[in-house]
Amino acid sequence: MSVQTVLGGKIMSKLLKKIAGFFTDRTLMGVDKAGNRYFFVKEEIDGIMKEKRWVVFKGEDDPTSIPVEWICWLNGQRKKAPTPEEMMELEARRERVRQNVALLKKEEMERKSKESNLRKVVSTGPNLKSFIRQFPTGSEGAQDNEGSAAKDSLRNSKENEAAKEQPIPESSEPMGSGQTFRPGTWQPPT
Repeated sequence: MSVQTVLGGKIMSKLLKKIAGFFTDRTLMGVDKAGNRYFFVKEEIDGIMKEKRWVVFKGEDDPTSIPVEWICWLNGQRKKAPTPEEMMELEARRERVRQNVALLKKEEMERKSKESNLRKVVSTGPNLKSFIRQFPTGSEGAQDNEGSAAKDSLRNSKENEAAKEQPIPESSEPMGSGQTFRPGTWQPPT
């Protein structure tokens, strides 16, 4: 016999032993509600005991059908596999959360509809009371109006004199502080 045949035979026998051990020594850890089955096996690799975990799907391979608790177990984030009681308790909790979310959405919709109905009532006409409150009443307001009218006329006369003294440049670009603006006089550049 040649060396290659002996080495090839040893490699094949090791491989067959691993495959046979994989199927015979595996331990069923549980089944989820979709029917997926979860297994693990402990084996020695290079003198180190390692644990392998996997799932056998029922029907088509659909990773989205695996519950979060089983995903954590498969990835080694959980030491113990989830129990059927734990899975039922978590499913009941998830259902309560779904019902609470639906209830909150319904209450939010009702609140928004009430707010929109109130807005329609408020916006049906102008609020004259708040409009009238803007104006001063009595003799105090009249004195303020007279004083401010005198100040406005003095300021306007000074602005007009300053505008007459300054020559208006012939530029199409806007410039200045707006004190010389006269409504209806602006023409777009040609």
